[in-house]
Amino acid sequence: MFRRAIFLAVNQDSILDSLRTTLAAVAAMWLARLLKMPEYYWAPISAIVIMQSTIPPRTLSWQRFVGTALGAVLGAALATFFQPTAAVYALGILLCGVLSWLLQIGGAYRFAGITLSIVLLIPHSLPPWIVGWHRFLAVSLGIAVALATTIVWPFAKKTQ
Repeated sequence: MFRRAIFLAVNQDSILDSLRTTLAAVAAMWLARLLKMPEYYWAPISAIVIMQSTIPPRTLSWQRFVGTALGAVLGAALATFFQPTAAVYALGILLCGVLSWLLQIGGAYRFAGITLSIVLLIPHSLPPWIVGWHRFLAVSLGIAVALATTIVWPFAKKTQ
């Protein structure tokens, strides 16, 4: 009986968490499509990252927002003036880390590096500044939807 009660409590928390994440991801996807974002999929991916992290949503959202902006700007600048060689890429990743440290937002480094990699290394048909801008907008939309979801539907695990 005790084991079953624990299983039901964990299962209920998991189901509620899954429903919240689904709501945020689908809402972000719909909004991004409604806004005709070319790479709309970054919005639901960002919502899922925020919703499913063990880091508090506001902290992670700020890190993701700043990191994405930083990586988009650095990636676009490097892609505009240089070929994406290993040395240019290494310089970009290093700058992401140093600038994140200088801004005292260490958690932003991972997101800056990811965005820099996407903007700099993946071949695109659009200019790098537009690619970076699209990425930043879609990620920001996903962050906003995830934060709104956590405000409207806070998640509090049951303690039994």
